[in-house]
Amino acid sequence: MGRTFHLAVGQSPADLPTTQKRLEWLGTALPTVAARGADLLVLPELFATGYNRGDQILALAEPSDGPIAQAIAALAAAHGIAIHYGFPERKGDLVYNAAQCFGPDGSRLGGHRKLVFPPGFERDHFTPGQGCTLFTYLGVQIGTLICYDAEFPETARHLASLGAELILVPTALGAQWGWVAQQMIPTRAYENGVYLAYANSAGNENGMAFLGQSFIATPDGQELARAGDQPEIIYGQLQLDKVADAQNRLPYLRDQEMFGANIYGC
Repeated sequence: MGRTFHLAVGQSPADLPTTQKRLEWLGTALPTVAARGADLLVLPELFATGYNRGDQILALAEPSDGPIAQAIAALAAAHGIAIHYGFPERKGDLVYNAAQCFGPDGSRLGGHRKLVFPPGFERDHFTPGQGCTLFTYLGVQIGTLICYDAEFPETARHLASLGAELILVPTALGAQWGWVAQQMIPTRAYENGVYLAYANSAGNENGMAFLGQSFIATPDGQELARAGDQPEIIYGQLQLDKVADAQNRLPYLRDQEMFGANIYGC
């Protein structure tokens, strides 16, 4: 069968009003996720606090090893599953729109700070991150992009060039942006020959309607799972040999050097 990896994507309710309620929702969901055999659960952008919080987001921000992180790490260890989630990260006087992952032993596996912000409140509240990195879990090379990051083809291409086999994209996509979730972001998996998981919220939060439509896309342009517009958890078994197969069949990563040399020589 080759290398496999079991992934869950949690499309959480947007209207959970506090971090405590969000942790309670997660704690209630995890026994089923673990029973389904998932190796990793990916949650939406700013899952820990909520997204549409305005100025409150600054007061809710905390360090990457703060109380929320400790609670998530404890849940990961208690249920034997890795948890990847979004949160506002405070480092000194700066606040980042961040995501990080804790493994089933409670250790931090890796993290990412959002690189670029769409028009709206984020530009007034967060500092842009710098660079992208991979982390390894169960032998899988995993990268993270947050929402708007993934709408630039260069970011996913960069992670794939680093060796990513799976790209996790926590998002807070509004209901008016269906084309992004249904066409644009699945293309990132196909054009790079990687798996991609897109984790959105569902419902309404302080007047903002979320699209839902979380999904898991395959390296050959298919979908393993797609959520609707209500809270739910979707699952997929990743066949990791398909990454090399897809990249050999359509060698975009290898041929981009030739493309670059040709186009810039015009």
